[in-house]
Amino acid sequence: LAGVDTLLLISSSEIGKRAAQHHNVITAAKQAGVKRIVYTSLLRADTSPLSLAIEHKETEQELAASGIPFTVLRNGWYHENYTGSIGGALAGGALIGSAGSGKIASAARADFADAAVAVLTSQGHDGKIYELAGDDAYTLADLAAEVSRQAGKTIGYKNLIESDYAAALAGFGLPKEIATAIAS
Repeated sequence: LAGVDTLLLISSSEIGKRAAQHHNVITAAKQAGVKRIVYTSLLRADTSPLSLAIEHKETEQELAASGIPFTVLRNGWYHENYTGSIGGALAGGALIGSAGSGKIASAARADFADAAVAVLTSQGHDGKIYELAGDDAYTLADLAAEVSRQAGKTIGYKNLIESDYAAALAGFGLPKEIATAIAS
């Protein structure tokens, strides 16, 4: 990190190891004299019941204690997290999940990237936490209905209990930690 003035710390993808990895980056940033850190966190990380929130909350706390000016971008779920499952839903006749009738306001990764660029290239964001999500909220049943409309065939939404959804995802080949986190 020598010579870095502003660091974009994108959260690690290694569930269960993120807090330690982020700690190492923050420590290295302090040693290198980084002047500002922008961190990509999780939507409502401080209050979210999602298992993924724990490590994000720890990282946010460490940033606050680091003495380095920082900004937190709490990203919501990505559209792309759902588009990857459309093929399976079409083949299996149902979109599965464990969200019940919960609403999701996802956005494209590119939109979250644009927000990061805006914060990185302008001033006045130090100490701020931005909750970022899409404009329109929908349920997974709504998503299944839209997939049905676009595909010209009926695709229902099958709501599973969290443990069954995690087991199904693991059965599709996802590592257990990721399957559990997605189901959460």
